[in-house]
Amino acid sequence: MNFLAHIYLSGNNELVKIGNFMADGIRGKHFENYPFDVQKGIILHRAIDSFTDSHPVFRKSTKRLHSRYHHYSGVIVDVFYDHFLAKNWWQYSDEKLEDFTHRFYLSLEKNSAILTERTLHLMPYMKKQNWLLSYQSIEGIHNILTQMDSRTKNKSNMRFASEELQLHYEAFEQEFTSFFKDLQNHAQEKLNEL
Repeated sequence: MNFLAHIYLSGNNELVKIGNFMADGIRGKHFENYPFDVQKGIILHRAIDSFTDSHPVFRKSTKRLHSRYHHYSGVIVDVFYDHFLAKNWWQYSDEKLEDFTHRFYLSLEKNSAILTERTLHLMPYMKKQNWLLSYQSIEGIHNILTQMDSRTKNKSNMRFASEELQLHYEAFEQEFTSFFKDLQNHAQEKLNEL
């Protein structure tokens, strides 16, 4: 899953959310250097990623993209699934997405002392372009995928992936809805364990 889902699945603890959000930049046991709730977020992030990568519905979505995007297919589907979470946010939360994202950006600023360098570098762009809210639209998804593609020096071709999103929109949305129920249960179980 991409940023929005990771943050959403973290529950109400802002440090768990922050850990889950910045976990990709923390390798091995380096997570032990962070406050306990941030550690929980990092562990939760890893559990979400493992569950997602092995889930048959997620794999079905990635297979549809594999011939064109190869090993980037999973990254693209992560972004597509964040689109469907943002688009259908009202089904998953009583809080408006605008308020949820604003609160998260404030939380990052308030806790900047514990953020990774990578996260600190990302924050101004994320906030200025309001990535989390932009996931609601196909145009927003296209912009995110184009930025990600530029980081691969345009080798991944992710800038074209919104074409597949539009072409197979209903199938991707149905797959997301089915998959996300399972993921919510898994994330809640993991949070309860931690």
